Amino acid sequence: MSPVTFGQWIGNTNVPSLDAASISVENPTNQSIIGIVPAGCAADAEVALRLAKQAQPAWAKIPSSGRAKVLTQLATVCRGCRDELIDSLCEEQAKVRGLATVEVDCMAVYFERYAAMAHSYEGQIVQSDNVGETIYVHHAPVGVSVGICPWNFPLFVFARKVAPSLLAGCTVVVKSSELTPLTTFLFMTHVERAINEGKLDLPPGVVSVVTGYGSTIGEALCTSPIPDIISMTGSVATGQKIMRNAATNMTKVSLELGGKAPCIVMDDARLDDAVDAIVASRIIYSGQVCNCAERVYVQEGVYDAFLKKFVSKMAASVCGAPSDEGAEFCSLISGDHRDKVYGMVQRAVAAGATLECGGNPIDGPGYRFEPTVLTGTAQDSEIVQQEVFGPVMPVMKFGTFDEALTLANDSEYGLASSIFTENYRLIERARNELLFGETYVNRFHFEAMQGFHAGWRKSGIGGADGKHGLMEYFNTKVVYVQS
Repeated sequence: MSPVTFGQWIGNTNVPSLDAASISVENPTNQSIIGIVPAGCAADAEVALRLAKQAQPAWAKIPSSGRAKVLTQLATVCRGCRDELIDSLCEEQAKVRGLATVEVDCMAVYFERYAAMAHSYEGQIVQSDNVGETIYVHHAPVGVSVGICPWNFPLFVFARKVAPSLLAGCTVVVKSSELTPLTTFLFMTHVERAINEGKLDLPPGVVSVVTGYGSTIGEALCTSPIPDIISMTGSVATGQKIMRNAATNMTKVSLELGGKAPCIVMDDARLDDAVDAIVASRIIYSGQVCNCAERVYVQEGVYDAFLKKFVSKMAASVCGAPSDEGAEFCSLISGDHRDKVYGMVQRAVAAGATLECGGNPIDGPGYRFEPTVLTGTAQDSEIVQQEVFGPVMPVMKFGTFDEALTLANDSEYGLASSIFTENYRLIERARNELLFGETYVNRFHFEAMQGFHAGWRKSGIGGADGKHGLMEYFNTKVVYVQS
């Protein structure tokens, strides 16, 4: 089968890049080339940004209900090509079909959830010290948004960047990852068809989608004076670079970066439930999820029992192709990433850690890696402190709850965390004392759309989802009216 070919999606249509260079997109399951997309260039970014700036004032004048109607139409488009999108995610990401299905369905729901918020955001009237004066506090769209998407959830994060932007009255230029751009561009072909058939009222320039390398088109998007906000999901290093670039123009940033989520298992925890939740939170998409469980601290009274159950369940987890019956997780995204994960495991073992299971790449096509459990890891070691982004878990022992809090908070990251206990007093303490943007109690690591997905420390600035995610795309304006 010949690879599919896309250009950049600008002005409501697929257009050739202004640079002839291209990127070949690989299927991580079998290493075949399945698509070709533009390498992207600064000129592509400039065209998309200028069109977005031109379209934004008219888009902002449309009532919020009209903008919400477009979001509802986008959800309809998504549902109309659901199976195609699922197949495409499986192929370009090696994502198991169940998770690909969840992502596509969540994309449609995300558009609908934000459409439902069209009448629920509001301003204030503040009391004045002056006779006859009224003070209005209201929200105005920031203007042009740039949304930079990661490779691990290209459709869901696309919706996460686009939905609040459009509802707020912003226009948006999305950069899809060069590793997984195909499904997003496939969706945009259906968007274009719906526009041409009169089923989607999306004016040209309100949404554009480009792809290419971060060092070229990504850099151009982030150094341009046109964007009013840059929203990026990705690594800490990329986030730091974006902040430096944005500083030149004082551009607002909203960054969701890496994580090193700790899980605390107390001696009164329901062990089977804790094991099930933590394993699921570690192997989802082969551990390539920012709020995955990344390290486990187990109270000494149940450490041995937990470890036995945990190792057994991790070792039994099935890695396979998306089409394989019973596959629970899949190939890593690339050979380079598999080498990175393997290197971290090897260095941990060389430093004295014990392999309880796994530890090696899996023979065969693709970039599979064994589910891996390590014990005897030092708190200050690389494997405990740095994000692995693979199916690898260090398990450590602690004595008191205060000790567990100290160990869990000992991280430069602050995205997600969890605790397993039946003690409501400890739950209340964890709620206040775990220094992370998200804390899950007795449950799997995965956020809700109506919540607020936000990291602390090096895990990010700002956040996404729900009412608070919408407010990222507004400026607050105060108007004083003297009668």
